[in-house]
Amino acid sequence: MSAEARPRLLIFIVAYNAEKTIGKVLSRIPVALQETYQTEILVIDDSSRDETFALSHAASRAGGSPFPITALFNPVNQGYGGNQKLGYHYAIEQGFDFVALIHGDGQYAPECLPELLEPLRRGEAAAVFGSRMLQLSGALRGGMPLYKFAGNRILTFIENKLLGASLSEFHSGYRIYSTKALTAIPFDRNDNGFSFDTDIIIQLLIAKRKIVELPIPTYYGDEICYVNGTKYAGEVISSALRASMQKLGLFYDRKFDCTPGDQSPYQPKLTWASPHTWACQYIKPGSRVLDIGCAGGYVAGMLAGSRNCVVDGIDSMVAHDAGLNEFYLHDLNAGLPRIDYLRYDYIVMLDVIEHLARPEAFLDELREAIAASPKVEVLISTANVAFLVTRLMLFLGQFNYGKRGILDLTHTRLFTFASFQRLVRQSGFDVVEARGVPGPFPLALGDNSFSRFLVSVNQALISLLRGLFSYQIFLRIRPQPTLRALLRKAREESQRRAVEMESSGQ
Repeated sequence: MSAEARPRLLIFIVAYNAEKTIGKVLSRIPVALQETYQTEILVIDDSSRDETFALSHAASRAGGSPFPITALFNPVNQGYGGNQKLGYHYAIEQGFDFVALIHGDGQYAPECLPELLEPLRRGEAAAVFGSRMLQLSGALRGGMPLYKFAGNRILTFIENKLLGASLSEFHSGYRIYSTKALTAIPFDRNDNGFSFDTDIIIQLLIAKRKIVELPIPTYYGDEICYVNGTKYAGEVISSALRASMQKLGLFYDRKFDCTPGDQSPYQPKLTWASPHTWACQYIKPGSRVLDIGCAGGYVAGMLAGSRNCVVDGIDSMVAHDAGLNEFYLHDLNAGLPRIDYLRYDYIVMLDVIEHLARPEAFLDELREAIAASPKVEVLISTANVAFLVTRLMLFLGQFNYGKRGILDLTHTRLFTFASFQRLVRQSGFDVVEARGVPGPFPLALGDNSFSRFLVSVNQALISLLRGLFSYQIFLRIRPQPTLRALLRKAREESQRRAVEMESSGQ
């Protein structure tokens, strides 16, 4: 195979106080790799106190290796995770296709590299992990202490449950990554310690990058373990728990913000109790509707299909749903577009007001636009910042914005029932009805019997204490006539009465 056709492979060796083993690790790397890959070796010594760097540097200068070797020394210890960050950045910067992580203490067999690389070479994976737990008896025969074996199994079980994964092991340090996959995740934001490996697994899972596990032999020798097991267990469980909470919209951590870009955080809620379903229930068949902030046109599709409504939409992003009759591309922070609002029977604003920089001015303008037609009804919803979960998080010292939910990163205003109703009343609207919306459990947990049960329980709790248990606030409002209109009517009525009085001789 020509050099141009061979993928570029970086074998990255993390090393710390590994003078006794680094030479053997380098010598055990299979020479046959050069036949399939343009292979280079990078050794980064993380500020060792022994001769690890001297030996690595000598190997790079000796010329006897079949692979080019680069040896680097960190003047300040970066930690296990911090050292990996440097190696992966090097691999991306230098244009390698794959980067294989090996430990300088010889715990992971370099001889397994050709087999572990195959799924990547064939394009079947974004990452390949060497697992010691695919053959459980082999781990113990290879010298893994029983307490480490048990800890590995327990932690992996918990992490799989929290993350919805099915890996045999979260804690192997034998990993090969596609650099393309690494560029898709913010690995540079991960912890610099030993929990880095768990963080990067979570990121790959969130980014929907395929991980393949292959069995590797287990070897425990006289290497020094620098991991505090109790601290490590707490850190990895914390990472998995925070990632799962972020998936539910209850927490936000930038390092776990790596969902593929084609997935919108705004999804329709049309099959359970929600502002979307209630709006569709309230709107009469055959009505003319304006959907302000129509997103993908989900509500329009349902209204046009099942209720024979004519729906126009306004949004700052292009909507593609065929249910829209007319679409107006417009930034709502610039106010309302110039269209005839009096032709509509209903105006829908679901989960929009909290995104606006000046919601008061926007509602003032909307009321002016429709006040001449008191038949128009506005259906509007927003998040309830006084929701029980948000209060509990605040009690625990957490107030985390996220990609969706009550504390969406794009929210500029937060409301309670009292403050939201005060806003609409002071903007000149009458509140016809106010309802508490249950949490979107089917969206977070899947649309199944359990999540529907939780919705029912939430609705029952809302009937007891609306302000505490409502996830969102849903209002039906109508515009009050303007003072100008009321004064005009007063003048008209006065003139009519005066004419009647004069005609009757009073």
